[in-house]
Amino acid sequence: MHLSEIVHPNQLHGLSIQQLKQIARQIRDKHLETVAASGGHLGPGLGVVELTLALYYTLDLDHDRVIWDVGHQAYPHKMLTGRYSHFHTLRQKDGIAGYLNRKENKFDHFGAGHASTSISAALGMALARDQRGETSKAVAVIGDGALTGGMALEAINHAGHLPQTNLLVVLNDNEMSISPNVGALSRYLNKIRLSPPMQFLADNLEGQLKQLVGESITPELGRLKGGMKRLAVPKVGAVFEELGFTYVGPIDGHNLEELISTFEAAHKITGPVLVHVSTVKGKGYAIAEQDQVGYHAQTPFNLATGKAVPSSKPKPPSYSKVFGDTLTKLAENNPRIVGITAAMATGTGLDILQKKLPNQYIDVGIAEQHAVAMAAGMACEGMRPVVTIYSTFLQRAYDQIVHDVCIQDLPVFFCLDRAGIVGSDGPTHQGMYDIAYLRCLPNMVLMAPKDEAELQQMLVTGINHKGPIAMRYPRGNGYGVALMEEGWEALPIGKAEVLRRGDDLLLLAYGSMVYPAVQVAEILSEHGIAATVVNARFAKPLDTELIVPLAQAIGRVVTLEEGCVMCGFGSAVLEALQDHQVMVPVTRLGVPDLLVEHATPDQSKAELGLTPSDMVDRILKLFSQQPIPVNR
Repeated sequence: MHLSEIVHPNQLHGLSIQQLKQIARQIRDKHLETVAASGGHLGPGLGVVELTLALYYTLDLDHDRVIWDVGHQAYPHKMLTGRYSHFHTLRQKDGIAGYLNRKENKFDHFGAGHASTSISAALGMALARDQRGETSKAVAVIGDGALTGGMALEAINHAGHLPQTNLLVVLNDNEMSISPNVGALSRYLNKIRLSPPMQFLADNLEGQLKQLVGESITPELGRLKGGMKRLAVPKVGAVFEELGFTYVGPIDGHNLEELISTFEAAHKITGPVLVHVSTVKGKGYAIAEQDQVGYHAQTPFNLATGKAVPSSKPKPPSYSKVFGDTLTKLAENNPRIVGITAAMATGTGLDILQKKLPNQYIDVGIAEQHAVAMAAGMACEGMRPVVTIYSTFLQRAYDQIVHDVCIQDLPVFFCLDRAGIVGSDGPTHQGMYDIAYLRCLPNMVLMAPKDEAELQQMLVTGINHKGPIAMRYPRGNGYGVALMEEGWEALPIGKAEVLRRGDDLLLLAYGSMVYPAVQVAEILSEHGIAATVVNARFAKPLDTELIVPLAQAIGRVVTLEEGCVMCGFGSAVLEALQDHQVMVPVTRLGVPDLLVEHATPDQSKAELGLTPSDMVDRILKLFSQQPIPVNR
């Protein structure tokens, strides 16, 4: 059977091991071919090919539910659920999503792009199943990296308290999240990996006891059964067993026969079961196996060499790299600075700090809540914690930002990478909401640089500030402006700058929209409209001393931001003008109240009307409706 013939995962039922191995090769070939051509996550999906096939071989997917944690490991799942013929459109506009999406396919039972949610969701489905009196199976597939997330441990704690609720957790253990895992749990799993497999010892023991004493096992013998199991293998899976799970493993995640027999047996056990599967991230592509960090996800690359397809022209350094270089130089001269990441060292640029100053770098694993509360504790002791987390992931620590940092007015510096439109990762990763969700918090300062040089200044500003402060900056490369090696000066809090003067229109731009605002002003000048352009720098506090008189004098305001319009920067401007009784027309340009789907950032901006030419068209329409007054 060819992979292209499979439109339903139940078609795997009854295939031979040899046929399954052929399909496994086809999945890897298609996976590699697609990601090499257009980019995407590589290592996670390659590592779970056999796991996916064996699991689906033992399930009835018309009834059973499989929840894939994060979703970037679910590329084989997508190919086995009717999307093979369209898989080449992966992560492209109007194509296959890079993560699971309930609207895309009936077998995507739960869509998520953030880690550690799968066990909670699967347990919820299992409890709903029990309420309905049904017997279908609920399975969560979670990586060992995602298992470091607090929500996963909360779910395990709850599930272990429900001995009659059938739930299968498949631990896909490849010793990695994006980077190598950290923490005591990772160390514990490593000990398990080095131990001999422990599968169904208690059940075998139960069978032997029944032969000796008959069908009924007394409570004393039941306790003996559990005790014998712990004595036989004191370390393997003991933590999971004590938490109420039947532990099975570790098993070879690339051995189809062993996987199938293990899953078939696990499905027969009552209560929560954890099957520990040991896999190799990037399996089947030697280059990815050898560089599991670099090939977690890739831009288009040459399959033969593994090297990225070179850009047609040189690019300026990324914001993340400028951030990492600058923070490292500042930390060299200030031992109180500590960079904190939640399993995203390479993505945030903190790997630069890690290599140069390992004692001033902390990776907490996928545990954003802990990262923020820990930073608050460090700030109490005079340290200068720099919490570097993607905008989309900082959402997970909202209570800690409010309760542990802002209420106590602690000097924690939040650096929000990937703020704004991020592209092909889609709605789960767009950095749309940080302006809105941070702007309402007492004691919080919000700032965003217009370019990578201003980012350097804002780094100094944030480290010097005596209270909570956040800086957002976009994904990708800067503008190529001149950078300083040292000697950066802090910016005055809440002070904007005027970049261009004009009497017809006031353009107030924040962060990544400043340079587009300048472009808009240049195009408008060709239409006889002279615009003042202000780089706001701060969304909170706003520079009302500058903005209010300008708005009053010019009489027409347009705000520009790369984030949700509701409660965002433009809303802050509206509120400020209202508070000062300045009643002038204000147009807010930003992301409307909708989800931004996967596409290139340029495609998304065009669809949202946020390219300079689109914004000019909208402004010209405003002027046609409200001409410039002759006597102002």
